[in-house]
Amino acid sequence: MTQNPPPQPLHSLLVANRGEIAVRVFRTARALGLATVAVHSDPDADALHVRSADAAVRLPGAAPADTYLRGDLLIEAALAAGADAVHPGYGFLSENADFARAVRAAGLTWVGPPPEAMEAMASKTRAKELMRAAGVPLLDPVDPHAATTADLPLLLKAAAGGGGRGMRVVRDLDSLKESLEAASAEALSAFGDGEVFAEPYVELGRHVEVQILADSHGTVWALGTRDCSLQRRHQKVIEEAPAPGLPEALRTTLHEAAVAAARAVSYEGAGTVEFLVTADGRPYFLEMNTRLQVEHPVTEAVFGIDLVALQLRIAEGAALPLTPPRSAGHAVEARLYAEDPARDWRPQTGTLHTLAVPGEVRVDTGFGDGDTVSIHYDPMLAKVVAHAPTRAEAVRALAHALAGARIHGLTTNRELLVRSLRHPEFAAGRLDTGFYERHLPALTEAAPDDAGPALGALVAALADAAPAADAPLASRIGGWRNLRSQPQSRRYTAAGTEYEVRYRPSRSGPPVLVDHPGVRILSAARHRVALEVNGVRRLFHVKHKSNTVYVDSPLGAHALTPVPRFADPQDRTEPGSLLAPMPGTVVRVAEGLAPGSSVTAGQPLLWLEAMKMEHRILAPASGTLTALHAATGQQVEFGALLAVVQEEA
Repeated sequence: MTQNPPPQPLHSLLVANRGEIAVRVFRTARALGLATVAVHSDPDADALHVRSADAAVRLPGAAPADTYLRGDLLIEAALAAGADAVHPGYGFLSENADFARAVRAAGLTWVGPPPEAMEAMASKTRAKELMRAAGVPLLDPVDPHAATTADLPLLLKAAAGGGGRGMRVVRDLDSLKESLEAASAEALSAFGDGEVFAEPYVELGRHVEVQILADSHGTVWALGTRDCSLQRRHQKVIEEAPAPGLPEALRTTLHEAAVAAARAVSYEGAGTVEFLVTADGRPYFLEMNTRLQVEHPVTEAVFGIDLVALQLRIAEGAALPLTPPRSAGHAVEARLYAEDPARDWRPQTGTLHTLAVPGEVRVDTGFGDGDTVSIHYDPMLAKVVAHAPTRAEAVRALAHALAGARIHGLTTNRELLVRSLRHPEFAAGRLDTGFYERHLPALTEAAPDDAGPALGALVAALADAAPAADAPLASRIGGWRNLRSQPQSRRYTAAGTEYEVRYRPSRSGPPVLVDHPGVRILSAARHRVALEVNGVRRLFHVKHKSNTVYVDSPLGAHALTPVPRFADPQDRTEPGSLLAPMPGTVVRVAEGLAPGSSVTAGQPLLWLEAMKMEHRILAPASGTLTALHAATGQQVEFGALLAVVQEEA
């Protein structure tokens, strides 16, 4: 067994991670008086976590495999910068027992559980054997090669990792073989281990977990429950603590099972034991995460503690009090992603011009205004957390803060989050993992009577027509002429729809609107427009950036693109062209696919991996594949031509 160095006060901490979790750990480290050391890949050279640290060490390269997954380089960085401890964050090498051993062997303190405990829980199949011996309730495994219709539906899962990678739901035996191959290939790519196992898929189940904290003196805390049932692609979207609506007896069962799991592997530090709770209230062990979870802030909020501070104190050899603090109130967390839920959760890349969330909420982020969301990493922009005396108050505060946030530069899931929090099922605490399967279309479609985009276009036109403060006199009088002129117009697109705004310049003051009954202009400047809409005064904030006009108000947020008077003929694309929706790597081409192949509408042709997610490129129509410009392993840029399908007559 590789021992941590003898417990002693820490002085300098390296975080072997990036982004939001590195910034969050640095915040606590500074509060405890520790020096901080960041590591960064080349794309992250000026990232917020680098700017937040006292020192930083470059990891040459861009891909995680060359940088944040290189344990040898991380240890060299810690030694070079004079750090005496390493915190792994979450993801990357946070649950890698060999890395933990190497950190200890280098004479550094590992801020995490013993490598032996990590190893015992690293394989979900081995972990379940241990939990069965400890008396923790389990779902019976299913041999996927001998499955029958009576075993359906099945859930295929990667044995060596999480985050939704290598996971598939199988509802018919005809697709089982293909799903096994796809899950195994994805697991091998993500974790270096293609082992996949199967278990019954529980419909309408809840994902409930217990935060544990253990010291080296035998004390284990069970810090309440969290509900993480709202998930997309088996990755969590909204989490809360405590899990609502659980009977006290079930809470007790979950706490006891989590403590038993921790004691079974002599656990130390922070960890999470995850359970699936069936609709009739039966709990089953899923897995144990031997690290800090993304959703740990909701537990911190209700218990009034700092889990990172406690991790560091445990690493220094401190003992926990025999009993944990009492919880108070309710906390809800939403993960704000740069992605488009209406387009198969497609991740977004580019510059984040503005990220500002109002209200008394906690915002954990790895980005500042002007930072770039890279193709190489997860597209989570921030975690927004609200804490209040009751669940209803916390949910309301979080929805209000997100609705009023200013987020410019990228498409995000913000509107989905707000609608989810305000959905009657969520408000009533009726939670299960099928929430988005049932409600995604309604949560992402525009309301039929939504006048918001049209009003946003009006505001954009008024702001664009307003002269700058230092503009010459001729432009400040609004282009007024002695003769009555024809109305001027400006056109904008928002979410694929075009809007036209017509107005007449006035001799002094704002323009005169055409075809906008019920709207009166109170003031119009480059960055602020005030309107009276059907007798109600509304204030709109406007920001211009990169040929986009961003309009924010309590009525909603809109990104509008001015339409040029004349279309660029180079914008035309051959009908049936399949373009790369984002930069990424072609990880798979449909078997036997070649020019001349017949395809059917919706048939998967290519699989593209980007930002830790796999995306299918589907045939837009039934017809013939006339060109194929992609091959397995090929790197493609956004908008690259992948294939062409000629639609059948």
